[in-house]
This record gives sequence, C-alpha cells and structure tokens, in this order.
Amino acid sequence: MKGPELLGSLGSLFGSKIQEKTEFRGETSFTILAADLREVAKFCRDELSFDYLLDITSVDNFGDEPRFEIVYELYSITLAGHLRIKLRISEQDAAVDTISDIWPTANWHEREIYDMMGLRFNNHPDLRRILMWEGYPYFPLLKEFPLEGRPSDMPDIAFSSAAPMEGGPFVTSPSTATTKDREPRARGPQL
Repeated sequence: MKGPELLGSLGSLFGSKIQEKTEFRGETSFTILAADLREVAKFCRDELSFDYLLDITSVDNFGDEPRFEIVYELYSITLAGHLRIKLRISEQDAAVDTISDIWPTANWHEREIYDMMGLRFNNHPDLRRILMWEGYPYFPLLKEFPLEGRPSDMPDIAFSSAAPMEGGPFVTSPSTATTKDREPRARGPQL
C-alpha cells in the first residue's frame, strides 16, 4: 500500500472523527478531536505502519479559541510516508492524553511541551519540567510571556561556576583573521 492509499484508508475509517484534511506541497495533515487522539494514534501505528514518531510540537494561537494546537509528525519507515495529525485544545482544558505508551519517544516531547507551554498530558508517566527548573512558575513559549523574561527566584545551583569561554572545541578565538579562519573545525590537526 502506498502513501495516498494509506491516507485514504485513514480518512475513510475515521471520516466522522476527522475535522479537517489539508494537502499542501505533498504533505497531508489531518485535524482530529483531542478525545480521538489515542484511537487514531494506535490505528496509525498498528494498521498503517506509522512506526516512527518524528516530533510533537505545539502552537499558541493567542487570541483565538481554541487557543492551542498540538501537532504530531509521524513517519512510516517501511512505506516511506509522512503524516501530520493536529488537534486543538482550549485554554481552559489545556490537557490531552499521553501517547508515550504508543510511541515511547513521545515521553520527552510531551515533557518539553509541558515545560515550555504549560499543556498537560493526562496519564504521562513522568510529567515534570525538562528545561526549566522545578518550581519555575511560568511557561516561556506562551505568546504573552515577555521577551525579556520575568523576575523569579532562580536557585543558586544554576550559577555555581562560570562556564569557560575559551579552549573548547566549538569556541572561536578572537583575532583579526576572518571568521572562517578562526573556526576551530577549519584548522587541521597540528602535527
């Protein structure tokens, strides 16, 4: 079965559950209800051979309702086909079921979305911050979050010692040479 046949079978089996289908530049996106996520995800993995979850991301449509979108990028290694599944959730709900038991790599993606956007994943095995420290009260990727950040009580452990700025493999050295010549990877090994 080829890509268009796969996507056609998804559309016919879940016809009433698919809110919208979009084709753009050879990519197909299905928008579904959040309540149908697990059923559609299992079907995509088990029946359509979408065995690889490439990414999960979220979009903050500040000012619109529903405010948030969660986007799942799937890939079938055996059939070399891509599929994008989107769902929209309101600011009041701000939660959707986890799919980390369907695709284990979703664990880290869902944690990152929680950490940066504040969206929760029901029944996630370890939903805690991954980039910001525990106890940080804000979600930095929300549209209303100021670019300069907000004051907070950062633990002292974050600044226990200064990071070295010279001598590392990816740190350039100041000089009058061009950027290309200062780049450490541009220099051959010194014998």
